[in-house]
Amino acid sequence: MSPFRADLLAGKVALVTGGATGLGLEVAGLLGAHGARVAICSRKEPNLEAAVAQLRGDGVDAIFHVCDVRRPDEVAATVEKVVEQFGRLDIVVNNAAGNFPAPISGLSANGFKAVVDIDLLGTYNVSKAAYESWLHQHGGAIVNISAAIQYRGMALQAHVVSAKAGVDALSRACAIEWGADGVRVNVVAPGAMAGTEGVARIAGEDLQAMPHIPLQRAGTTTEVAQAVLFLASDAASYVTGAIVVVDGGGWLTSGESAPRST
Repeated sequence: MSPFRADLLAGKVALVTGGATGLGLEVAGLLGAHGARVAICSRKEPNLEAAVAQLRGDGVDAIFHVCDVRRPDEVAATVEKVVEQFGRLDIVVNNAAGNFPAPISGLSANGFKAVVDIDLLGTYNVSKAAYESWLHQHGGAIVNISAAIQYRGMALQAHVVSAKAGVDALSRACAIEWGADGVRVNVVAPGAMAGTEGVARIAGEDLQAMPHIPLQRAGTTTEVAQAVLFLASDAASYVTGAIVVVDGGGWLTSGESAPRST
């Protein structure tokens, strides 16, 4: 049962990148459940088709577009198509991301670049296209999905923490530059989410392996999506440039011992 009013986003249109699976699909579904018409995009059409079928089965007015957020031309075309099909664009959620564990000594330049290109450059491309196409004249909300691990560092994730720190900084710059146009830009920084590959890799089924989390449990994708919903809605009408960390307080503590480099 959602704590938010069912028609919270009635009349709004949202675009969610990386919206075919995982957190992105959860966000798309929650925005749609609260009245938004939703467009999702990612690189794999079969995943998008399945996701839209699921969303429509849940009563969401949903469409998809195949798009690689690293390519500005594809991004611009996708944004234009969404505006053409739905007539407006009010909410952008930059969720597309790449991740894999690798020690710095074993991380290639291309591997580092791939994650930065998807997470940081992709967020830039989509935000800029949405701003120039629609938001600069009509206002709206951008919510960028970051992470909590860069606030204290994490082994095997140098590429990810670098990209996500960039997303945080970019979001604040956009909030400053675009505020006068009625565009709010905020960040949701998730921590460990139950049932995800990241948690399984770190803790397996034993969440006691994460005793550094003050709330003593992993979170859920729904809890993260609810933070996105709040920031995307008029309930957060005076919130911009904020970073909302949704990680049970884990970022406040020391989460792991430092391994030796190999």
